[in-house]
Amino acid sequence: MSNFLTPNRRRFLGLSATLLGATLLPASRSAYAAEPKQGGTATLLLSAEPPVLTTIAHTAFNSVYVSAKTTEGLLTYDFDLTPRPSLARQWSVSDDGLQYTFKLREGVKWHDGQPFTAADVAYSIATIKEVHPRGRNTFLNLVDIQTPDPLTVTLVLSKPAPYLITALAAAETPIVPKHLYDGSKAAENPVNTAPIGTGPFVFKEWVRGSHIVYERNPGYWDAPRPYLDRLIVRFIPDASGRALALETGEIDLAPATPIPYSDLQRFETLPHIGFEKQGYQYSNGISRVEFNLEKPYFQDVRVRRAFAHVIDRDIIRDTINYGYGATIPGPINPNLKKWFVADLKTYPVDIAAAEKLLDQAGLPRDADGIRLKLVHDYVPSGETYKRGAEYIKQALSAVGIAVTVRSQDFATYTKRIYTDRDFDFTFNGMSNLFDPTVGVQRLYWSKNFKPGVPFSNGSKYSNPKVDELLEAAAVEVDHEKRFEQWAAIQQILVEDLPDIGIVSQPEITLYNKRIADHTVGAEGNAGSLATAHIVA
Repeated sequence: MSNFLTPNRRRFLGLSATLLGATLLPASRSAYAAEPKQGGTATLLLSAEPPVLTTIAHTAFNSVYVSAKTTEGLLTYDFDLTPRPSLARQWSVSDDGLQYTFKLREGVKWHDGQPFTAADVAYSIATIKEVHPRGRNTFLNLVDIQTPDPLTVTLVLSKPAPYLITALAAAETPIVPKHLYDGSKAAENPVNTAPIGTGPFVFKEWVRGSHIVYERNPGYWDAPRPYLDRLIVRFIPDASGRALALETGEIDLAPATPIPYSDLQRFETLPHIGFEKQGYQYSNGISRVEFNLEKPYFQDVRVRRAFAHVIDRDIIRDTINYGYGATIPGPINPNLKKWFVADLKTYPVDIAAAEKLLDQAGLPRDADGIRLKLVHDYVPSGETYKRGAEYIKQALSAVGIAVTVRSQDFATYTKRIYTDRDFDFTFNGMSNLFDPTVGVQRLYWSKNFKPGVPFSNGSKYSNPKVDELLEAAAVEVDHEKRFEQWAAIQQILVEDLPDIGIVSQPEITLYNKRIADHTVGAEGNAGSLATAHIVA
């Protein structure tokens, strides 16, 4: 927890635009450098088409990468998660940590010309608390939102929320226009597919199955930004197609390791391609196998432990990930150093132990040697998950579990897992984000099982002790005590195994060197790209 959030050091955070500049200064450019040249078009690559174009009620990774192009948050963050001004020009936290007051920018307008006010902020945060997959966690202690004037918002909490000041980025807590959302179901509002925001780019068109076009917002409050005249987001689901588009210069920005790990070494030799490892401090992703605990066979922990003894994390890291990433014992990425516990219960590969557990669970082999027939869904976010699912299928066959791997598009996958609940187990990725209360709690807190809300408690895991620890850690301001709570949570989770942590997912942005200043803070290419410009 940052020092400025400790109760005995509450102080005015007035990080105003006057002191820090209106937005983040690109790391690669001096404060005294000439203003970048205006104009041109850049193309951003996604491996899958987003289901929606804003994140008011959705956290799909591909929606995250487009949302902040049109909508903004109260704050943005530099690489060490220090908050910086965005729609809020300054802010303060009360000494008891129960009131966060934000002073908003004057003269900001929505893309339809309507004025941006505190009412938009109040509506957006109240809605996010209700419908966003992480909103219930993030704003659990929020009891009131006060708007004493059109440019002031105060969040009133019942208990401290030590993570809150880092949770207000555009893609995480987007501010949307109340006049276009109020009275509707936010998750179903058509504005989600034709967004209107305050951000640097204006939505132009979405050609389904192909691309999205954004154009420069001529009335953007942070002029002369954005520098690009047009931003195109292309969807290329095929890994070889993505690699070819990068190699031939059709793509300028390709975040989240868009090509197979096996191709990275070759791409390092291409003179026009750069590698950027910054810009993922807001993510900290892991891969995991998640069980549907509503299925009778997975309600027996011995079956889940048998899976853990069969799946070889080292094979996934070395063969599927080509050595990238690290095997993990539990639900937290080692890069989230303040919360990671290495000394957890492990399940070494042991086929005999797995066979014994399955026998004890009442799942004997039949005449064909089959104990159980299951369908395995993998998240369609690149070749890594597809290849991983095929390996898991092969590994489980050794203990008599016959697996059918099911492929589908992203929208079908999220509906199947989180709405229809029509799955056995899934190989997916989840972000720990910047704090475990925001990124990890959502996956295991029983109160966060909300059918229809993607990337929440998809396993339907429920453990009263874990709930108690999660809720205590969410309000604990002493870092050592909070660490102990999270250590206990991790220890219980590796015993209960509602999911199996596999490997940390290293993320790299590949970019064409003709584009500069595209990664300027913790959000990376999931940020606004207002500073990105063409240099060649």
